Amino acid sequence: MTDIRRTLEEGVMTRFQWVAVAICVMLIMLDGFDVLVMAFTASSVAAEWKLNGAQLGLLFSAGLFGMAAGSLFVAPVADRIGRQPVILLCLIVIAAGMLLSGLAQSHMQLVGLRGLTGVGIGGMLASVGIITAEYSSLKWRSTAVALQATGYPIGATLGGLVAAWLLQHYGWRSVFVFGGLATAVMIPIVLWRLPESVDFLIARRPAHALDKLNRILGFMGHSRLQQLPERAAAGVAAAQGNAVAGLFKNGLARPTLMLWSAFFLLMFSVYFSLSWTPKLLVQAGLSAQQGVTGGVLINLGGIVGGSLFGALAVRVRLVHLTVGAFLIYAVFTALFGAVSGALGLAFAAAFGMGVFLFASMAGLYAFAPVTYPAAVRTTGLGWAIGIGRIGAILAPLIAGMLLDGGWQPASLYYAYALPLVAGALAVLAIGTGRTAPGQSRPAAAH
Repeated sequence: MTDIRRTLEEGVMTRFQWVAVAICVMLIMLDGFDVLVMAFTASSVAAEWKLNGAQLGLLFSAGLFGMAAGSLFVAPVADRIGRQPVILLCLIVIAAGMLLSGLAQSHMQLVGLRGLTGVGIGGMLASVGIITAEYSSLKWRSTAVALQATGYPIGATLGGLVAAWLLQHYGWRSVFVFGGLATAVMIPIVLWRLPESVDFLIARRPAHALDKLNRILGFMGHSRLQQLPERAAAGVAAAQGNAVAGLFKNGLARPTLMLWSAFFLLMFSVYFSLSWTPKLLVQAGLSAQQGVTGGVLINLGGIVGGSLFGALAVRVRLVHLTVGAFLIYAVFTALFGAVSGALGLAFAAAFGMGVFLFASMAGLYAFAPVTYPAAVRTTGLGWAIGIGRIGAILAPLIAGMLLDGGWQPASLYYAYALPLVAGALAVLAIGTGRTAPGQSRPAAAH
């Protein structure tokens, strides 16, 4: 395994590897659209069913609850049966959930279907992140992960343009149907060109592992193997034990807990910003169209932030980039609260929030693949995302209840900036943790 891993890490990335990364970016775009679909249809749904703030918060959080369940309980299955099969299964679930959401006849039906869709999204994300990291060279890994994270705001932005047109002409149900059809299109693309993880094939050795490995090596222009390489001792132990328990062995306990804390704190602030900003801008006195524009600007900023992070990741240490992104995101979040009633300043602050929101996210996604051995890698990222989704679930619910209790939008943004400072401290602690054999330390990643 060492020779293959060294070849992937130190060699020039082939077109096959870049295509795999590109497909992963497209899959992450689905996550961006999935959050957007509820944020931008919220006003129409609330008007049709006469929902209050707490009910709307539940609708926002239902999908996030499903994502948490998918990350915690579906994603680890990929460490046993493979990354690609889990991604395919999750795509089927997402497509079905989105299409059925367009047929929902009540608030609670939509809540249940949002939860189902979320299970698919959450189950898929960790595998996508791991494949991106494993098929990237050491030089380009943080950049590739940043590009993957950029898929989120790209999906949200393009989806927002489509959603605005569909809302105007066909109503909110058509937006969900569009999302379901777009997801279904990805199924044959994944079957066609998204490879199974090389590290998984060697660490877990499923049926026909050697044939699958040689096929992948052939696509990358490498020689065929006569037999599977030997597994590292740490990989053998991890493969034989409980995957979740493996996240706390061999010096991984502290980086695991710090990674969980950082994901929780970041997602708590992120999903407040993404879910509530369009509606809170309207509540602050802007028009409905200006509220939608504010939400789009966050995602446009995210495209810039993810791209900027990817460019800087080749030269700057990962831990420094990520901590800096957390802290500047906190500043822009508080600033947005202060200027949300002034159109130009609010739009500028929303763009700045987006830049550093997605840069922070790109940084965290880059940590897990270089921290865990292959046999528990998807479990490690899946549980980190799952813990983060718990924060994402709580954030919109708490915001809805605070608004119903009389809080002003500006005060909410001040409050939701504080967890980002604590998250920056957790990132610093991750940077000193143990890394998986053959991987670079997060603190020194380039």
